[in-house]
Amino acid sequence: MKKKLGLFCGFVFAMIAQFISADDVSHPLVYKIDIKKEISNPTRLYLSNGLAEANALGADAVLIHMNTYGGQVDAADSMRTAILYSPIPVYVFIDNNAASAGALISIACKKIYMRKGANIGAATVVNQTGAAMPDKYQSYMRSMIRSTAEAHGQDTIIQKNDTIYKWKRDPLIAEAMVDERVAIPNLIDTGKVLTFTAQEAQKWGYCDGIAETPNEVITQYLGYKDYQMKSYTPSWYDDLKGFLMNPIFQSILIIIIIGGIYFEMQTPGLGFPSAAALLAAILYFAPLYLDGLAANWEILIFIIGVLLIAAEIFIIPGFGVAGISGIVLVVGGLIMALLNNTNFNFEEVSGKEFGEATLTVLVGLVAGFILMIWLSNKIGHRGMFRKVALNADLEDAISSPDLSPLIGKEGIAATVLRPSGKVLIDGEFYDGVSDSGFIEKGRRVKVVRFENAQVYVENIIP
Repeated sequence: MKKKLGLFCGFVFAMIAQFISADDVSHPLVYKIDIKKEISNPTRLYLSNGLAEANALGADAVLIHMNTYGGQVDAADSMRTAILYSPIPVYVFIDNNAASAGALISIACKKIYMRKGANIGAATVVNQTGAAMPDKYQSYMRSMIRSTAEAHGQDTIIQKNDTIYKWKRDPLIAEAMVDERVAIPNLIDTGKVLTFTAQEAQKWGYCDGIAETPNEVITQYLGYKDYQMKSYTPSWYDDLKGFLMNPIFQSILIIIIIGGIYFEMQTPGLGFPSAAALLAAILYFAPLYLDGLAANWEILIFIIGVLLIAAEIFIIPGFGVAGISGIVLVVGGLIMALLNNTNFNFEEVSGKEFGEATLTVLVGLVAGFILMIWLSNKIGHRGMFRKVALNADLEDAISSPDLSPLIGKEGIAATVLRPSGKVLIDGEFYDGVSDSGFIEKGRRVKVVRFENAQVYVENIIP
């Protein structure tokens, strides 16, 4: 009897499990991603991480809940590309605004749904003050938003014996959101940038339905009466990584890297410049590495470049192959870390991406060199920088046009000689050059000759 009861209970549990499993399968999964702030690197990461998680969960659809006035064009470009190539259909619900970069992202989505009173359009590229950028920037935006609209293809309409192809989203209308020169009969004249209300967008094919909530979009338009929803929750780490990957901040980090290396070489042992350069390098490469952009070999190239520059300055006299190679490797490592390549294959990297990466690095390098020149003039003279100079007490140093009486005399290296610096002989400071390579501060030296008001010394080996 007990055996029969056990078999019966097992059968009942199996049926319940099957029922629950079938019930779960019957509930489609909708993954929601909120884009309710300025389009930037953090929002790009929100979308990228959200799409990856939706794909991992096997979601049936992705719904972007949007309310934004726009933002960075490069971030919007990455986002619209991710949407266009997503294996899961991506829909957008415009809660209030989809302006500028937000309009570009919305047009990339499979379907656009809008709340009453919402707006989409006004995609002109502007600067920080709100003024329109030059036409070369507008031209690229026009092309990008037009191609995004074209990506949705055309409908084939057969009327009697005629076949008519109609764009699902008219590219000319998309272009009118950027270019005030575009005129469309019965819609907009020249001199105005196009912005749609919800009803207008629906009339002209840029809105597929009007709803008040994401739930209404899902149930009424997507047809999922009974569904599961999971939302992407951004973390503080997403915001931090997005901030660190901002091109402006990356240029600042490059300035700190270059400046730190330079001043550490000028004042060896000080510690602070090298620590600042190391921290800046970590902040530069770490988010790129975690985001899959910077590979191990790209970071290694940068490190080898720094070591070659150090070897050129500290070990090899003059400035030749090692120094030039080091500079090339440092710059190359910084640029390639910003590019999405695989094993040195740059076929998938666009000219635009390469240009942006190169510009980011060059801006940082140029600004870094300017800062080094300015600080070099400040250090050791007055103000706060006087304290970090090792030669602050050498203002009374003298040089003589005839230094022959010093030949054969011994003295002390008052600064590091690499190979140039200051030497102390008979209580007076002189411009000195090492004839025996790198000489540390405080070592005893001997004058062997003089030239161009400089004494040439050798290290006295104890």
